[in-house]
Amino acid sequence: MTESTAPQSEHRTVLLRGGDVHSPADPFATAMVVERGHVAWVGSEGAADAFASGVDEVIDLDGALVTPAFTDAHVHTTSTGLALTGLDLSGSRTLGEALGLLRAYVAAHPEDRVVLGHGWDATRWPERRPPSRGELDEAAGGRPVYLPRVDVHSAVATTALLDLVPGVTGLTGYHPDAPLTGAAHHAVRSAAHGAVSPRQRAEAQRAALRHAASLGIGTVHECGGPDISDEEDFAALLKLAAAENGPRVFGYWAERVADEKDARRIRELGAVGAAGDLFVDGSLGSHTACLHEPYADGPAGGTGTAHLDAAQIAAHVTACTEAGLQAGFHAIGDAAVSAVVDGVRAAAEKLGLPRIRGARHRVEHAEMLTPETVAAFAELGLTASVQPAFDAAWGGEEGMYAQRLGVERARTLNPYAALLRAGVPLAFGSDSPVTPLDPWGTVRAAAFHRTPEHRISVRAGFTAHTRGGWRAVGRDDAGTLVPGAPADYAVWRTADLVVQAPDDRVARWSTDPRSGTPGLPDLTPGAELPVCLRTVVLGQTVYARPNE
Repeated sequence: MTESTAPQSEHRTVLLRGGDVHSPADPFATAMVVERGHVAWVGSEGAADAFASGVDEVIDLDGALVTPAFTDAHVHTTSTGLALTGLDLSGSRTLGEALGLLRAYVAAHPEDRVVLGHGWDATRWPERRPPSRGELDEAAGGRPVYLPRVDVHSAVATTALLDLVPGVTGLTGYHPDAPLTGAAHHAVRSAAHGAVSPRQRAEAQRAALRHAASLGIGTVHECGGPDISDEEDFAALLKLAAAENGPRVFGYWAERVADEKDARRIRELGAVGAAGDLFVDGSLGSHTACLHEPYADGPAGGTGTAHLDAAQIAAHVTACTEAGLQAGFHAIGDAAVSAVVDGVRAAAEKLGLPRIRGARHRVEHAEMLTPETVAAFAELGLTASVQPAFDAAWGGEEGMYAQRLGVERARTLNPYAALLRAGVPLAFGSDSPVTPLDPWGTVRAAAFHRTPEHRISVRAGFTAHTRGGWRAVGRDDAGTLVPGAPADYAVWRTADLVVQAPDDRVARWSTDPRSGTPGLPDLTPGAELPVCLRTVVLGQTVYARPNE
């Protein structure tokens, strides 16, 4: 891809031509004009000649694909940056290897007040257990260390870190020699992150946003809250994103709202909603997702942890709706999802269904759904903000879901096809750093779900990861390349384009251009994923691949 050397200007007019432009306005578009940060025109190469002399810049795409930029609808930005710059245990294959990585990191970073790591998953290790306190203390050489499990709902920590948290042994979720959960985990996480300097935090945020931009992500939804980060971190991220050239950040603050005063404080923080990770329950991996029936591999009779009941959910949704504020919840287990449905329905009975639907409240994760709760999501206008990479990581008959729930219950998880058939809006995200920022991999995971009946087409998955994220913040005018839309787009080097459905026969037939549907890259497992060459937000380049 080549371009002129004209300086960037907010009001320049740019013609991109000689590639493929993914646009519902013209399924065969090869060119696009951007003016004043918005799409002005899309069309054919021949028609582009009429614009060439009147623009400030002409970009020769050299056969590249132009798509809307991705929106990642669930990110923890600072934690993502700290994982990128800190100790990454996601690739460790054994407990011993993880401890070895910790020893090496501690030795190489003597200046860190607290060692922060991420990504261990004992279900993948032959030992099938997390590190003990003694093993951590030995590997860390007496240093404070905080290592959350991959789902970030439990963590192991060294004695030196626990000593920094007065009263931790009396908090719910404290275990002398097992991962911390609940209040104990939140207190220890707060102490660990509190040791991060403002400079380290800003560096982590920049690292995360740079990485997102390099993957064609133009927008992220930051899911913050008092149990996840703190107000200073949240405000600093929004300020940094507004001031610097990078992806947009929409912030959600997960704190309950009781009245207009609470709603005003949420807005003053810069949040677009009192939503995101407002916990109704925990996670399956940590045995804290709230279930109707006990875990298959947990303590006898254990059904997880409920943080909010239907009445509390109804009160939050009612107060948010009356204040014109979007509400939302983290709900993974089937009992948690049922509580959300019951609470939102109670709010609808009080305020009227049209007001509830119009507010576009959202549910994060929403993994254990039934036909009844799927229908309720559609009825109540709830957006399902979901993470297909969870199924890729933990689905299947040998995966963590099956270990926790048994094979039959595990097969019901993440039913994307049923949600789409019911008309439930989908927004795709990563929950990074729980699973990595990886938009094309996310679409692939949905299209090739480990449970075949839950698969959706690549086109539907792509829509959920672009336009779906914008709809989830109440915007219907973005996430697609049509005249008038914000010029948020990415340019990709990729192989031939196809129209791909879960059924291979449909995928092959749909490569026929007469289908009139814009093509997308072949995401068949094993096929090479597209490479991002450029990411643009509101007409401004936020990433350019070196030497391209």
